Amino acid sequence: MSPEATPNSRLSLMAAALVVARRDFFAILLSRAFLFFLLGPLFPIVVGALAGGIGSQVKQEVANPELAVLMAPAERDAMVSAHRALGGQLGQSLPPLVTLDDPLTTDPASILAERRGNIAAVLSGSLEQPVLTAPEDQLERMRGRAALLAATAMGNAPSQFPEIATSTVVTSGASERSARVLTAQAGQMLLFLLTMLLAGMVLSNLVEEKANKIIEILAASIPMDAVFFGKLFAMLGVSFVGIAVWASAIGLVMLGGGVSLEQLPEPAVGWPLFIALGIAYFAMAYLLLGSVFLTIGSQAKTVREVQTLSMPATMLQLIVFFAASFAVADQGSAFEWGAVIFPFSSPFAMLARAAMQEGIMQHLVALAWQAFAVTIFVRVGATLFRKRVMQSGPGGKAKKRGLFGRGKAAAA
Repeated sequence: MSPEATPNSRLSLMAAALVVARRDFFAILLSRAFLFFLLGPLFPIVVGALAGGIGSQVKQEVANPELAVLMAPAERDAMVSAHRALGGQLGQSLPPLVTLDDPLTTDPASILAERRGNIAAVLSGSLEQPVLTAPEDQLERMRGRAALLAATAMGNAPSQFPEIATSTVVTSGASERSARVLTAQAGQMLLFLLTMLLAGMVLSNLVEEKANKIIEILAASIPMDAVFFGKLFAMLGVSFVGIAVWASAIGLVMLGGGVSLEQLPEPAVGWPLFIALGIAYFAMAYLLLGSVFLTIGSQAKTVREVQTLSMPATMLQLIVFFAASFAVADQGSAFEWGAVIFPFSSPFAMLARAAMQEGIMQHLVALAWQAFAVTIFVRVGATLFRKRVMQSGPGGKAKKRGLFGRGKAAAA
């Protein structure tokens, strides 16, 4: 027997996994389909940004209904001066003022019926006896403001206001906790979206290789555990490439818009460590969900079976995400500890802790626990593949018939 054929010459588990990972990583990275995959999520971001800008502009126009003044010229000018004097103090609280040149005998209701511009109410009559005409939903909003304008125009309200000294504090306990909760929820949502978006690649890759019999060649050459680990690490590497491209694009948009991390609510561990932990927890969440998807893909025979089997796993992951999100508001409770310990919710719960609590040791323990869970799930998946797929072919059936035949001959 040659040295190459001895058992000692086989690659170790880690070395074999790296061979598979390198092969899959470059095969996917250099494919044209991966380019379209990278560009796919960018289109919704661009469309969402444009829609958000347009929606914000429309909302700003709709949210500032105008108050029209239908009075004698002298009283109308007094209302304009009062609006200008109060505008510096009340700002957006005052509705925009529109002056009308219609005859005083014009019915204010007919002006509103004509739907002129963005006029929501008409103030007619005189300063002493003003009449506000508006739909019912606008009457409550406009009544106090119109009365203040009329009083100021008559000189019954101050037109000059004293300077108010202000004292600003950096933060408070309530505002700091509220800001950290927002950071925790945003981090969990981003982690969930990236995991669900990218984990599906594991399924499609394995089903394709099963159809081409490549997986059987790999399984005959190296341990099945190494094949599973290699594919998971390859897809994780591809996912990091995609995230780097998307993060760069979002960073350029933020830079162009003058937005920086300093303007966002800072997590308890600080932004550098929070980002590093976010990357680590994404890797763990991806490997955990990917190990389940890999097991499902290895058991399925067709794409339809993959879709049928993966749907319950996706729904369960959605429930896990909601549970981890609910645990944010109840730090230290039994429910929150359950979310921390359960492997599939642990990355989400621990990322929230990074935003809410200081300290690094708990994250090292959590990452070690999640890595151990990944190892268990991958080995279980590889074992199921060996027993249910690799031994269910014609060779396996022939072996069973041979054993049964020898049993009958022995009995005879």
